[in-house]
Amino acid sequence: MSTPHNTHETETSEKDGAQVSTGTMRESDQGESAAIPELVIISGMSGAGRSTAAKCLEDLGWFVVDNIPPELIPPMVDLGARSQGNVAKIAVVVDVRGRRFFDNLKESLATLDAQNVKRRIVFLESSDEALVRRFESVRRPHPLQGDGRIVDGIAAERDLLRELRGDADLVIDTSSLNVHELRAKMDAQFAGEEVPELRATVMSFGFKYGLPVDADMVIDCRFIPNPHWVPELRPFTGLSEEVSDYVFDQPGTKEFLDGYADLLRIVAEGYRREGKRYVTIAVGCTGGKHRSVAMSEKLARRLVAEGVETVTVHRDMGRE
Repeated sequence: MSTPHNTHETETSEKDGAQVSTGTMRESDQGESAAIPELVIISGMSGAGRSTAAKCLEDLGWFVVDNIPPELIPPMVDLGARSQGNVAKIAVVVDVRGRRFFDNLKESLATLDAQNVKRRIVFLESSDEALVRRFESVRRPHPLQGDGRIVDGIAAERDLLRELRGDADLVIDTSSLNVHELRAKMDAQFAGEEVPELRATVMSFGFKYGLPVDADMVIDCRFIPNPHWVPELRPFTGLSEEVSDYVFDQPGTKEFLDGYADLLRIVAEGYRREGKRYVTIAVGCTGGKHRSVAMSEKLARRLVAEGVETVTVHRDMGRE
C-alpha cells in the first residue's frame, strides 16, 4: 500500500502484488487554463552537461524531452497548451547530430515567436581540454569526429554551435564545475524562490522476500517483539491501531524512531545540498506485515513534518 502524505484525496489500486494508493487532485484543483507552456531549449557542447541540466529541470517539475528534432518543438508546445495546465513548463534537449539542425531550429524558433511562446535558450559550454578529458574517461567517441580525433569533433561542433551560443539567454561554462555545482547553477536560475523539494519513498518490506533493490537506506525492525506471535494481533497489519500501539509500547521502539528521525533530518539536508532529489528508505521486518508497516507510517509522518514530500509503500503487506 502506498500512501501520499498530503491533503489530496486518494484512490487505491494494486500493482505487482503490492498495495498502492495514489494521490489524486480533485476536479476543482485542476487548472482550466489553456495557457501556452513556458519553454527552455537546452543545447551546447557534447560532454558539457546537457543531460545533467535536463535532469535538474525534470526534478524541478519540468516536462523534459531529450534529443528531440527541432521541427517537433512547436507541435509539442501546442500539445502542452491543450493539457489544461498539466504541462506548464517544457524543456527540450537538442544537439547537432542532424546536419539540418540550424535550418530546422531557426524555423521552429520563428514559429514559436509568432505564437508568443515564452522561451529561453540555455547553452552548456566547456573548454576543449575539459571535453577531451571527459570523452576519454568514458571511452566514447565524439558524435561529430567521424574518422578523426576527438578534438576534430569538438572543433566541428563548436563551429556549428557558434550562432546558437550567441543567441543563448544563459551560457554556463562547466569546464571547472562538478555535477553538483552545475545543478546548483540551474537551481539558482529556475527554482525561483522555492527550494527544490526532496521527495522520499518510505517502503516497508519483509526480509524473507528479499531486500528492495532501489533502497538508499535500510532500517531493520526485527529487534522489536513480533506481533505475529500474539494470536489476537496476528490477523491485523501494522496499519491497525492495535498493532501500532503494541509495536510502539515495546522497549526501545519510540527511542529508535526518534533517533532515526533525527538522523534522517541530517541526511535530508545533505541530500538537498548535494542536489539529490529522491530517496527511498526501506523499513524491514520478517514478513513485512506488522512491525515494518507500523514503523514506516510513523517515520513518514516525521518526514512530512520536516517538509519532505513523502509517499509510503507497503511492498509485502498481504503477501503471506
